[in-house]
Amino acid sequence: MIPARYSASRFPGKLMKDLGGKPVILRTYEAALSTNLFDDVFIVTDSDIIFETIENAGGKAIMSKIVHECGSDRIAEAVENIEADIVINVQGDEPFIDRVSLSKLIDVFKQDTNKEIDLASLKVEITNKEDIENPNNVKVITDVNNLAIYFSRSVIPYHRDKEIPVKYYKHKGVYAFRKQALIDFYNTPMTPLEASEKIEAIRYQEIGKKIKMVETDVEAVGIDTPEDLEKAIQFLKS
Repeated sequence: MIPARYSASRFPGKLMKDLGGKPVILRTYEAALSTNLFDDVFIVTDSDIIFETIENAGGKAIMSKIVHECGSDRIAEAVENIEADIVINVQGDEPFIDRVSLSKLIDVFKQDTNKEIDLASLKVEITNKEDIENPNNVKVITDVNNLAIYFSRSVIPYHRDKEIPVKYYKHKGVYAFRKQALIDFYNTPMTPLEASEKIEAIRYQEIGKKIKMVETDVEAVGIDTPEDLEKAIQFLKS
């Protein structure tokens, strides 16, 4: 499932911007299909133009029935009556997601024989000071078992003791859910810390869901700003 909202506060209409001759959202849809990992791939949107773009390209799209605040809500509504065990959420503004990283997320559930993990998501190490301090980059810290402790737009962890090395990880906006975790999220109002940070992953934590973080070394280009789009265009040409 690829949630695709037309309006975006930082970069309105970004999913329909041209990326090498195709809209960003179509690039993302085709990238998800090309992994050959999924039984089905859908765009879930509130936009007529995005819906028509995908349908006209021969893809599958679902129109949201109501207005949603975040991608998880949009996906939950779409899958509520679809038979599925695991649902993968690929962000619409991540047109370069790779098969290896998605396979790692799926493997989490194959190995979770006791069904203790509710979600799996990706993290990538960041070392550039600007990237670490950028509030558009959501940071994540985990326990010794790689279960997420917290997500924040602030710099976490705080590096108080400079003699102790510390690593910083950016949360990549790709999730794998057990369907029930997604439905539980949908049936829970926005939680206080989620509202403060504007990070939907926090709601899962606030309602007691376990999130397994999987490290990847693939730092694909996500598109949050016009500058990101320029980077994506150059990445596509490379």
